[in-house]
Amino acid sequence: MTGSQKDGHRADGSRAGTGPNEGGRTDGERAEAGREVGTSGREIPQRSAGPAHSRDGAAPTLPVAVVTAIDPVLRGGLVASLLLDVPGAVELRYTVDTEAGSLRRLIVSAAGVIEEQEVELDHPCVSCAMREDAVPALDRLAGDPRIQAVLLSPPLSAEPEIVVGTLLAHQRRWHLSGAAVVLAAASAREDLLGDETLAERGVTWALEDHRSVGEALAAQLEYSPLVVADLAPSAEAEAGLELVEHLRAADQLLATDPYAVDPALLLGGLLGHAAGLRRRDPRSVESHGGPTAHGTWTLDLSSERPFHPERLLEHIEALGGGALRSRGRFWVPDRPGTIARWDGAGGQVSVGAHADSGRDLPTTRLVVTGVVAADADRVHRAFVRSLVTPEEWARGLAPWMDREDLLAPWLGERGARV
Repeated sequence: MTGSQKDGHRADGSRAGTGPNEGGRTDGERAEAGREVGTSGREIPQRSAGPAHSRDGAAPTLPVAVVTAIDPVLRGGLVASLLLDVPGAVELRYTVDTEAGSLRRLIVSAAGVIEEQEVELDHPCVSCAMREDAVPALDRLAGDPRIQAVLLSPPLSAEPEIVVGTLLAHQRRWHLSGAAVVLAAASAREDLLGDETLAERGVTWALEDHRSVGEALAAQLEYSPLVVADLAPSAEAEAGLELVEHLRAADQLLATDPYAVDPALLLGGLLGHAAGLRRRDPRSVESHGGPTAHGTWTLDLSSERPFHPERLLEHIEALGGGALRSRGRFWVPDRPGTIARWDGAGGQVSVGAHADSGRDLPTTRLVVTGVVAADADRVHRAFVRSLVTPEEWARGLAPWMDREDLLAPWLGERGARV
């Protein structure tokens, strides 16, 4: 399924264009990027032959691919298929017991479970688990000449950017070769836009994890260079795939059959961590567009003007509530040195100080995707009403400097270093 950019409203009331420059790619370019990715023509480097991905001319290091999901069955299907396709491949899988604060580590081959052990952690967090247990486990696997590749399955709902960011510094006998997210196209609308929490679904990483399912899945989708959306033959699946197309970027590949993914896409290269971070960075947010046959829309809302703090709080529910995925950046006139982050999914919105703006004033830009037609007008009106008016903007920033800091509970104390 390929499609062009859907018309979107801008903050000034104009319509976003449908040409190739607005959404980042034309229909042909999206097709070239790949709806179905199968045989790529690349080979998985064998550690016993050739210098691929070696350090200082040494023997090739062990490829490790990170596979994330919120559904264990879907991820299990993709991993099982890859284990059958790649001789010498194993899965390093982590499951979590939130009540006990412990992990269970499994090492699995195509023939079955090789190792299973409970792991006690000093701190129940993803980065601790990767650093304290996954790193030594990967080092141990890299020392076994029978192991040719590893599929790392962190706990369900784990964010891949945290997993990868923790592992990067420890690459010596192994290297991070790729990352994929697995999701069901048929339930993508509910999973990405619904209001169910991870706790309600039973896939939290820790007891204090209050994220929605949509927030967790969106983080996995936006980071991973390979998106695997299981496309069952149904109208729900087609509608869900349409939503995925609006959320994936031009440099992300899309596969729709988890049992036909070319292993080289995950194990035959080097993972581009910087590209994943850029896709997740609110300063780099873009509107990707996509098909609209099932009613999916995307608004690209931007302005040089900041949000009015009081009016933002007044309209925040209209701007971020409901079945939406919204991302971007904003600023407020009483703290021009701060770029604030906006991250919304499943009716929840997270805001916070993201970065210093430097010498230039920030800009305000939100990219919002939804599937209910009436929500688009509501969001557009709330965005415009939340902005400082042209008359207020013309008076400059000086009148704001002595005002009460209404957003301090979310952005921190004014003047604090980000």
